[in-house]
Amino acid sequence: MGEINIPRDQQNALAAIDTDELGRLIDQAIREERLGDVHRLPLANCGAYIARKLHNLEQALTNHRQAKAPRKRAETEHTLQRAGSDLSFAVEAMKRRMETEQKDGQFFYVDDQIMPSYRFDERLSVRVSYRWRRAVDDEWTSGSITFVHEVDRRPDYTMPVPKRKPSAAKKEQDRQTRLYETWQHLMRGALYSVRDYFKDGGDGDKIPETFQATVDSRTRGLNNYSTKFWRQQP
Repeated sequence: MGEINIPRDQQNALAAIDTDELGRLIDQAIREERLGDVHRLPLANCGAYIARKLHNLEQALTNHRQAKAPRKRAETEHTLQRAGSDLSFAVEAMKRRMETEQKDGQFFYVDDQIMPSYRFDERLSVRVSYRWRRAVDDEWTSGSITFVHEVDRRPDYTMPVPKRKPSAAKKEQDRQTRLYETWQHLMRGALYSVRDYFKDGGDGDKIPETFQATVDSRTRGLNNYSTKFWRQQP
């Protein structure tokens, strides 16, 4: 799945699933203690979230079949029932999310296909592209905003001192890992901020071309409000 958008192939798989049929087949699987016709549905093509719930159901069925003692059977049956309910809920939740995305898609679309750099330095940036319109009869307007974040270079004295001094290569590897994790945080915050701005009725003409991410006054790093670019607009 994309960071904020459900890919087209997963949307097609979700649309092909009838939730009433899914519920019936799950009940049948629980009664027969095998997945059976649940496999006929394209659940594995609906993304990692649903695929994980399907795997949990398969595992719960296996554990229940293998259980022999009455007390153990009661435990595994409870787990099995919960796994079935979780799968049904996951499909219904993703269908609702898909419907919301399709409705929102009449007015805006935020491109979440953002690739990381091969190598990072302390000045991180993420460019988010989008298109938007005020009414379904309007022409699309395209734009982008670049989020910039300067990573604090000061050492973090809260981290334990390693017993053995790391090599230069290990230090650089650790640095790149930390920068990549910070870039991911920036990227996710940027995408959700632009999406939420449009969902709340924001005017695409007022989105700035660049935005310096704000930092947490205590940690000196990013927080959930760092990419809320509209909070500083007049």
